[in-house]
Amino acid sequence: MSSTNGKSDKPIINGKIDRFFLNFYNIFDFIRRLVREAVRPPIEWGEFIRQCYQVGYKSLALVTVTGFITGVVFTEQSRPTLSEFGVTAWLPSLVAIAVVRALAPLIAALICAGKVGSSIGAELASMKVTEQIDAMEVSAINPFRYLVVTRVIAMTVCLPILMFYNALIGCMGSYFDVHAHEQTSLVAFFDNAFAQITFLDYTTALTKSIVYGFTIGVVSCYQGFNATQGTLGVGKAANISVVVSMFLIFIEEVIIVHIFNSIR
Repeated sequence: MSSTNGKSDKPIINGKIDRFFLNFYNIFDFIRRLVREAVRPPIEWGEFIRQCYQVGYKSLALVTVTGFITGVVFTEQSRPTLSEFGVTAWLPSLVAIAVVRALAPLIAALICAGKVGSSIGAELASMKVTEQIDAMEVSAINPFRYLVVTRVIAMTVCLPILMFYNALIGCMGSYFDVHAHEQTSLVAFFDNAFAQITFLDYTTALTKSIVYGFTIGVVSCYQGFNATQGTLGVGKAANISVVVSMFLIFIEEVIIVHIFNSIR
């Protein structure tokens, strides 16, 4: 009986392994095609600007609220510990280092993965299952360049901007909290805050946001562009876009931090 089950399980396992490597190859081919189409003119500027508006401007409100709350909460959580050692004057530097190095890139990326990534996955999946992408090919329009390249580039360009904006808002939230308790002036706060921030810190944050933006764009577009199963595939593509993007973001966070810490 056990040998029979072993024989029946082997094709299933082999099928899963084959699908894994096939998906890996398809993703690699998708990225290769993306790079090739991105460097080949012409660029769809109109669609690119529209996607920058969707990714950047439409996310500003959520990024603003989240960044401000992050700055206030992190300051409130750090004050009791620093007060025990009598070094509450270090609060601006502590918050700025934490926000610029880690919190701002990660928060901006997670917001975009949840808000924009799911939207891209659902939009492209809807176009795929309703055969709108096929119609674009018949109309002599390159759907990959028009739909995928513009969205990936827009996400890669806009996420660093949102990240630095989130960092600034987070520091402003921290300033209001510090000013309410220690009566610190705005100039003194930012002088202390950015005194310990180095060029390598800015480089780390910028690298993270570029990698995160590219990851979200590629994952969302891949899931949407290859959606199947009709309308069921639309929700599946949106869900997988968010889950896989966030999973890869945390893995990339560990790798990038390790690389830059070795440089530091």
